[in-house]
Amino acid sequence: MTAHTMAVITAEAFRLADAAARAAGVTVRSADPSDISGVLGLFDRTWGAGRGPDRSMLLALDYAGNTILVALGDGRPVGAALGFLGWSGGLHLHSHMAAVVPWRRSHGVGYALKLFQRAVCLEQGITEMRWTFDPLIRRNAHFNLVKLGAEVSLFLPDFYGRLGDLISGSDQSDRFEVRWRLDSERVRRALLGHRPPPWSGLDHLPLAVDFEEVRAAQPEEASRLRAESRRVITGAMAQELRPEVDDDNNYVFTADAAERVS
Repeated sequence: MTAHTMAVITAEAFRLADAAARAAGVTVRSADPSDISGVLGLFDRTWGAGRGPDRSMLLALDYAGNTILVALGDGRPVGAALGFLGWSGGLHLHSHMAAVVPWRRSHGVGYALKLFQRAVCLEQGITEMRWTFDPLIRRNAHFNLVKLGAEVSLFLPDFYGRLGDLISGSDQSDRFEVRWRLDSERVRRALLGHRPPPWSGLDHLPLAVDFEEVRAAQPEEASRLRAESRRVITGAMAQELRPEVDDDNNYVFTADAAERVS
């Protein structure tokens, strides 16, 4: 890719990020040292005190130039994201943590943070981001695979072990790793609002509408769903099938090319 082409893609990325921030009613920017307490407060509110990096670690990551981003609404932090560089399997940004205050969730703040993170990466010549998410959280599956156009690359059973935080409790920490190829046609189409194609595949995995509610109210049922999903995912991915999200927001396991458009 030429320097001119990368400059065009990067400029478009910042335009999309700015538009997403305006739509969400926030301003997104790189954090400075005065923002760190607010970022820590958001992480503590989301996962529980002491479940994320401490102040000195965040300051060091910020000083080294990693992506610590803050979304401001009415002059106050309402969202934050943390990512750092990795090089296992190729240079990439690992987007590790993202948090939004409860009253601003599902209003585009997380999307604005992700798009700004993408633009900053492209500006620095980084063309891939990766992160992990719980396969059973339906809204995250839709957000990651449909709205952002990321692709599942790995299944990581009980990746972190028992987290014991405010989100996961004693549940097992199964995760999908996704790769977001920032300059790909798949991502460009997703960010322009195009729906994915109808994926072909015989293996499906229905998702609970709100697994977190099931986990809180019916722990035995949540454990059953976890075990069943692990069985289906492991079997499908052993056949080199990739999970995508269908029109009903359930998984379909497919051998279709990730870049397929129709």
